[in-house]
Amino acid sequence: MSEMDLNVSREAVTLRMRVEDKLRGAIASGIFKPGQRLIERELCELTGVGRTSIREAVRQLEAEGLITSVPHRGPVVARISVDEAQQLYAVRALLEGAAGRAFAERRPPDMLAQMFAAVSELESAAISGDRDALIKAKTRFYDALMRGCGNIYIQQMLTNLHNRVTMLRATSMTHPGRLPQSLKEIRNIAELIRAGDAQGAERACIEHIHAAAAIALAVLSDTEQETKTETMHVRKATPLGKI
Repeated sequence: MSEMDLNVSREAVTLRMRVEDKLRGAIASGIFKPGQRLIERELCELTGVGRTSIREAVRQLEAEGLITSVPHRGPVVARISVDEAQQLYAVRALLEGAAGRAFAERRPPDMLAQMFAAVSELESAAISGDRDALIKAKTRFYDALMRGCGNIYIQQMLTNLHNRVTMLRATSMTHPGRLPQSLKEIRNIAELIRAGDAQGAERACIEHIHAAAAIALAVLSDTEQETKTETMHVRKATPLGKI
C-alpha cells in the first residue's frame, strides 16, 4: 500500500458540524423562512466562516431535505407541502409509538433521567416564553425517546424525519392554546414510560403526534392557499409581454 496522509483534522470536522448546527437551527426557528434564498456571501458574513465550510454545510442540509437547490436561484430553504407533511406525520406517529412502547418496556435509568430533565426544561421555557429554548428542550426530549427505545433502526429513521419535522414543530407549538396542551401530553408520555405502561406510552405518543399534526397541517394549508392567491394576483397584474 502506497504511503499517504490519512490524518483527518478534528478542528475542521468540528467547525463544519458547528456551521451545520447553526444553519439547521436558523431554519428550525424560522430565522430563515421557507423559500428564502441562502446567499453564500451573506452566510459567510453571518457565521464568520469561509465559503468552503458554508458549501459543505449547505450540501449536508440539502441531503437532509432542509435546503433545496433551485436552478438559476441556488440554495433555498425547503418548503414542506401539506401532502408531504401528512406523510411525515403518519410515519412519525408509527415510529414514535413504537419508540414509546419499547422505551417503557426497557426503562434505562439514564435515558429516563434525560427525558424528565428535558420535560422540566420545556416547562421552564414555556413559563419564560423563550421560543428557542422550547425547541431545544423538545429536541432533547425526542433524543431521549429515540435513544431510550434501544432500537437503532427506529432511532435512525426518526432522526431523518425530525430534521424536517423540526421546521413544522415551531408552527404547531407556537399556535395559540397548543403549548399548554402539548406540555401535558409530553409529561404524560414521560410518566407512562416511567411507569412501564408500554401500551399507554405507545398510545400517548401517537395521540400527541396527531394533535400536533392537526394544527401544523391547518396552518400549512392556509399558507399554501395564500401563496397560490398571491401568485394568481401577480400573474393577472403582469402584462403578457413582460412574462
